[in-house]
Amino acid sequence: MLIGSYGMLSGRGNFFGGASNWANGSIQGGEANKGTNAGDFNDINPLQRFELQATARVPSDRWGPPYEGISRANAVLKLLATTTDPTVTDDDKKRIAAEAHFLRAHFYFQLKISYNNVPFIDETKTSEEAVLIANDRDIWPEIEADMLNAYNNLPETQSAVGRANKWAAAAYLGKIYLYQKKWAEAKAKFDDVIANGTTAGGLKYALLPKYADMFNAEFDNHAESVFAVQAAANTGSVTNANADLVLNWPYNTGPEGPGNCCGFFQPSFELGNSFRVDANGLPLLDGSYNNAGNEVKTDQGILSSEAFTLDAGSLDPRIDHSIGRRGIPYLDWKDFPGADWIRDQAYAGPYAPKKYVYYKSQEGTLTDGSGWTRGYPAMNVLIIRYADVLLMAAEAEAELNNFEAARALVNQVRARAANPASWVKRADGSNAANYVIGLYNTPWGYAATARNAIRFERKLELSGEGHRFFDLVRWGVAKDVLNAYLAYEGAKLPVALGGSTFTANQDEYFPIPQTQIDRQAGVLKQNPGY
Repeated sequence: MLIGSYGMLSGRGNFFGGASNWANGSIQGGEANKGTNAGDFNDINPLQRFELQATARVPSDRWGPPYEGISRANAVLKLLATTTDPTVTDDDKKRIAAEAHFLRAHFYFQLKISYNNVPFIDETKTSEEAVLIANDRDIWPEIEADMLNAYNNLPETQSAVGRANKWAAAAYLGKIYLYQKKWAEAKAKFDDVIANGTTAGGLKYALLPKYADMFNAEFDNHAESVFAVQAAANTGSVTNANADLVLNWPYNTGPEGPGNCCGFFQPSFELGNSFRVDANGLPLLDGSYNNAGNEVKTDQGILSSEAFTLDAGSLDPRIDHSIGRRGIPYLDWKDFPGADWIRDQAYAGPYAPKKYVYYKSQEGTLTDGSGWTRGYPAMNVLIIRYADVLLMAAEAEAELNNFEAARALVNQVRARAANPASWVKRADGSNAANYVIGLYNTPWGYAATARNAIRFERKLELSGEGHRFFDLVRWGVAKDVLNAYLAYEGAKLPVALGGSTFTANQDEYFPIPQTQIDRQAGVLKQNPGY
């Protein structure tokens, strides 16, 4: 039963219910657009335009998997309370219950950031009672209590590396505090993780020397993995592989590229431009990266058979671990060919995703070809990784006016990205582009300076990993940032995004699915604006 609850972390084939948050976290955060073309899976079209309705597919699909995971966690806790099996020791009960509380907290966290107020159903409720529970109160206290229970009772190491341990709970509890602006409490948990934390298998948390290794199945459960959705290939069930992102390989690649389907989740022009750096290798925090002269040169509107000269300007090296760009090696496949691997440039732009894409050398061994499309990867999806912990710790430090501590934490993350051995190389060993990255060497004397740098670092380091939209909402800047993005990106992709706007006090959260309101008539209250 417990493993069944873990099984819902991926959404089990539901493209919007898993923990990667690629649609509502990254597409709505302006890091990517839907991709492909206007007609394919057009249920996602209103998501990227902030035009969702309560009857739409995406909010409904998002609702189901977390509640299924909660139901399974509740079943574990009910069974533990009644079992008389002598082989289930007191230590077993303590650990299993703590894992169930961890998972339940995670699923409710996903629901909280997606819908805000939702019904909280625990193991004490019968099915008849559950349908009468309203969504008329804040559930942060219950989420916090579940994760605190997990932190207090989970072991520091586990027999299986995919299980939650004490340090995963500490990091997640710190994140829960951070979302509530409980800065001191968050800092204490992050400090504990940084000083003492280990993976479930006992590895001391650390930044991997090479950025790309985090998204490579050969290195799953590495020292940077705090908690992840586990995946495996060729087990007899393709659903054990990572189905959450399988739509997002480049389009029409044939045997020369991964998956051969379907071209979704194309990174935005705005995200590409964000990797532009100044002469010191620092990001353009004043927002000028979208100005003429700073925009990253692309092959938009240029056929693969036509000549194209790469951007020669200075770029943060993480761009080519995060975005598939014309003329840059695409993992070990070949140089990204541009338009030939893009379904509709005019609709979705010139880029393809690169994180979590599997390698050519892994096809058939670390991928599963028994599904509807080839290339389901045996690749974990990271829910929390150590760089995220460092940046959340930096945020807590800055909000407590500890600016130098915050700067040191951000510089740790940037120093890893500055490792030349980790940069994308060509066959002759040369850098694939003009990579330049520096550290913040000037003290941050003001909160605004620190906030700006930390927030932008999260954008660069964690791009495409499902955090951005939720960060913008909790920072209270979603309206301004996203409307600027929609205006800029909409001018380049008018069919996909032209004329779309973010409406404050509405679009921060999904509508409660109308099907749920109908089933629980008079119990559930719709979110504002829908």
